[in-house]
Amino acid sequence: MTLLALGINHRTAPVALRERVSFPEASLTEVLQGFVAATPASEAVILSTCNRTEIYCHLPEGDERPVAEWLARHHGLAPEDLDRHLYAHLDEAAVRHVFRVASGLDSMVLGEPQILGQMKQAFQAARRAGTVDTLLNRLFQHTFSVAKQVRTDTAIGASAVSVAFAAVTLARQIFGDFTQQTALLLGAGETIELAARHLREQGIGRMVIANRTVERAHVLAAEFDAYAIALDEIPAHLAEADILVASTASPEPLIHRPTVEAALRRRRHRPMFMVDIAVPRDIAPDVAELEDVYLYTVDDLQNVIEENLRSRREAARQAEEIIDVQCLHFLGWMRSLDAVALIRAYRGRAEALREEVLAKARRRLAGGHPPEKVLEFLAHTLTNKLLHTPSSTLREAGFEGRTELLEAARVLLGIDDQDTP
Repeated sequence: MTLLALGINHRTAPVALRERVSFPEASLTEVLQGFVAATPASEAVILSTCNRTEIYCHLPEGDERPVAEWLARHHGLAPEDLDRHLYAHLDEAAVRHVFRVASGLDSMVLGEPQILGQMKQAFQAARRAGTVDTLLNRLFQHTFSVAKQVRTDTAIGASAVSVAFAAVTLARQIFGDFTQQTALLLGAGETIELAARHLREQGIGRMVIANRTVERAHVLAAEFDAYAIALDEIPAHLAEADILVASTASPEPLIHRPTVEAALRRRRHRPMFMVDIAVPRDIAPDVAELEDVYLYTVDDLQNVIEENLRSRREAARQAEEIIDVQCLHFLGWMRSLDAVALIRAYRGRAEALREEVLAKARRRLAGGHPPEKVLEFLAHTLTNKLLHTPSSTLREAGFEGRTELLEAARVLLGIDDQDTP
């Protein structure tokens, strides 16, 4: 019995290949069922994100080639074109890998929390497809517990390590409660989209998105229930902004000191928090001289991010210690599965002997034998039958000098030196 984790990620494959090897969520049921039908795997879960595609499966033997060949074939790739980008982890290494992925230790952004939700979705998809049984069910339940422990017992996710998240975190330090605040976002690129996402998650009261291309601003605004404006409308709306995040490609500043001064007068000098992520800058540097403005540049945020990364790296070391311990626990459970068949067979033999002796005892009762004599017969005969094979084997082991089997029997039977004459 082998547990396999096989796949590619942002470290081993370029984005062009990751795109080709991805699986749409809508097709996972059919894909998983097809995978189990076409390979030796008896169970399977497929995790597919923008940064990784991984197959977790239960194989009768430790040979990952059928899985790798299926993955290449399914996506119309030659196996040799995919092989150099693949990694394969077996058993203990597979368990450790799954725990690390769920805990954010294998992510592009160390400690990012989104991957855990994506793993939960992948697991639920496999359950719906009917490709999860004892091993993977136990693995993923344990994985979710480990990831929760890492989040609870370490600071792996406590610090901002992206520019957008750092900007929102700093704003939160100034305003505390976002529900009554308005954010004005300049631009409509990836950083602004992330900032909008973080602001919404933090409960921002209102968002306004300004962009040179108003159509793009409308698309982004629709996603976040925001209001879209053109860049030349900024002076009319600046006074509404408690928080301003700027990240455009403008070669010249879009926000100048006189415009901000006018907005502050309209705001009756309520403070404004501004983050200028753009290079070149979107906000004129002398705006920082205004008393009621808190202006941060991308360099200020990078200092915050670097300090937070150091904090996450220390938390990651603590997380690895948790994973070490939890790996031992799960591997112990996996090894116990090897004994299940033996235990089942032994119990089956014991139950067969019980039925055999019980049938003889019932015949004696029916024949008029005294009940106490029948009970003595039942206990004596059953004890002899249960002990016959182990006793014979131990005598033979003693005759052959197989001391290791005798010592194992002591442990198995719970017999110590005080029990032996």
